[in-house]
Amino acid sequence: MIRETKEETAWTFHPESLVGIYRWIHPRKGETYIRYCFSGTVTDHDPEQPLDDDIHQALWLPFDEIRHRQADLRSTLVTDCFQDYIDGHRYPLDILRN
Repeated sequence: MIRETKEETAWTFHPESLVGIYRWIHPRKGETYIRYCFSGTVTDHDPEQPLDDDIHQALWLPFDEIRHRQADLRSTLVTDCFQDYIDGHRYPLDILRN
């Protein structure tokens, strides 16, 4: 997630905890998706770094605005992750094993 965050936002991410692991089944395709949600801090923004080709911009929004844009989101997992973070869900990173 560190590399992915850097490529998609040009920010360096420092994970501090796991918020949750989520499963979503696409209603039409029947495909299953797994999302890992981490919390942490970001530092060292590189405004000159180009973002991944399929990323138009890194946009930081308050949660209320994200909820208002629900139709623009890939799935309900986005708001589920934020709500769990707001509700205080945190698991130590060492819960994940190599």
